[in-house]
Amino acid sequence: LRDVGKTLTVSYMMSKDSVKNRLESGLSFTEFSYQLMQAYDFQKLYTDQNCRIQMGGSDQWGNITSGTEFIRRNVSGKAYAVTTPLLTKSDGKKFGKSEEGNLWLDPKMTTPYKFYQFWINADDADIPTFIRYFTLKTQSDVESLEVEHADNPRKLKEILAEELTRRVHSDQAYESVMNVSEILFGRTATEDSLKGLAESDLETISKEIKSYCISKSDLSNGIKITDLLSNRTEVLKSRSEAKRAVKNNAISINKVKITSDEHMLTFTDLIHDKYIMLENGKKNKFMLIFV
Repeated sequence: LRDVGKTLTVSYMMSKDSVKNRLESGLSFTEFSYQLMQAYDFQKLYTDQNCRIQMGGSDQWGNITSGTEFIRRNVSGKAYAVTTPLLTKSDGKKFGKSEEGNLWLDPKMTTPYKFYQFWINADDADIPTFIRYFTLKTQSDVESLEVEHADNPRKLKEILAEELTRRVHSDQAYESVMNVSEILFGRTATEDSLKGLAESDLETISKEIKSYCISKSDLSNGIKITDLLSNRTEVLKSRSEAKRAVKNNAISINKVKITSDEHMLTFTDLIHDKYIMLENGKKNKFMLIFV
């Protein structure tokens, strides 16, 4: 702080709107001095990486221009600030890494499946704004789509979600998302479609639903379905409950109905030598991971 603090005066820092607008409501010293840290960061990028432009939301204008001032005063350089209007949602909250439910372009931070679902689950009121910001369609195409799907906002979400998933990730990633969605929400998924998924798709599914890890060695002698439901997992509370569920045709393994409470799971049930999907009714899905 001693090294960077001498570059800017308190009066200069106080003149920033990001500071002035917070003085009455309360501003901690950490928040006040943050612009110094961000400014020094810009200077470091300038000297080490020849970074001459920093971009950000309009609320970052003061911090970024402090960086250009750092560069001018300390290294006699010239750098530039570019900001864009904040993208806000219908509830007034902004998109940003500090916001809950933030969205990353990096698939390691936000998987393609979660990326796609973000747009599908967006508030209906946000879609007109989102589609104008993010689509590459012409204005007339967007307006035509809005008229065509005025009574079905979800269709607009699907169109936007598909376009962005294909563009940000890939066509293959989009197809994978559709495969996962079909297994989780579709009514026509079959044993073959489940077994045809890539291992990465099954891993994605395991992160979206309740999963249980079970020792693969337990399959050596087989696992009885009632034991699986009431003991190896917490799907049902007792063996009698498990028997009733089987009798009522509620239990499926890998999309195949189980008709006997004596049914045994074996190694042959494993998909990619690791996964088994268990269902109790239409909505309760579980992934069994054998390690």
